[in-house]
Amino acid sequence: MPSLHALANPRRFLAIARPLTPILVGAGAALFAFGCWAGLTQTPADYLQGESVRILYVHVPAAWLGMGGWSSLAIASIVYLVWRHPLAAVAARAIALPGALFTALCLVTGSIWGRPTWGTWWQWDGRLTSMLLLFFVYLAYLALARADADRDGDGRIPALFGIAGTALLPVIRYSVLWWRTLHQGPSITLTKSTIDPTILWPLFFTAGGASLLFGGVVLMRMRTDLARIKAEARMRRRAAA
Repeated sequence: MPSLHALANPRRFLAIARPLTPILVGAGAALFAFGCWAGLTQTPADYLQGESVRILYVHVPAAWLGMGGWSSLAIASIVYLVWRHPLAAVAARAIALPGALFTALCLVTGSIWGRPTWGTWWQWDGRLTSMLLLFFVYLAYLALARADADRDGDGRIPALFGIAGTALLPVIRYSVLWWRTLHQGPSITLTKSTIDPTILWPLFFTAGGASLLFGGVVLMRMRTDLARIKAEARMRRRAAA
């Protein structure tokens, strides 16, 4: 198995990413579709929330990937700053857009879920507000990364911003514990779940499928960015000749 240092070579990375991308996207789409079908047709309604509980099969993976995406972005930023691997900076940029999209999906599905549950589309609740801030932080990173690329920056400023943004993650995680809030407390932890197993099981398919889709999109964006960098380098060489 190649080492992480070996994978930092763009040519070796692309040799793995090209065949892996369609596998991740195809498997992810299949798992996610099956999980949604099972959640809509094979599970009972919740005794309190009724049919609205079914939105958890999309909402929960979106929330996990919104937060997990920023964690991955921060790790890539640390790798770039410490070891100066350009591929790490490419990975961080590639993660930002799908991370922002999943965060937006979390906010939209949460709002739809909240309307019949809380009687309102939006509440300045600790969890909702901190998740909205994460979405804005993603947008700020995207703008900062674009500005840095336009001025031929070295990528350090977006990387530092990516690391600084992790301060928001524990706020999101513990917001339902720190403040009195409409949002329910943690339903799923590493050791237990308060959701009945007859309702819970499709979530593992949608969460797994969404994670594979996320990975496939990231690889796709990394390949696109590397192709752009290669094309720009070729144009510069031709212009200098």
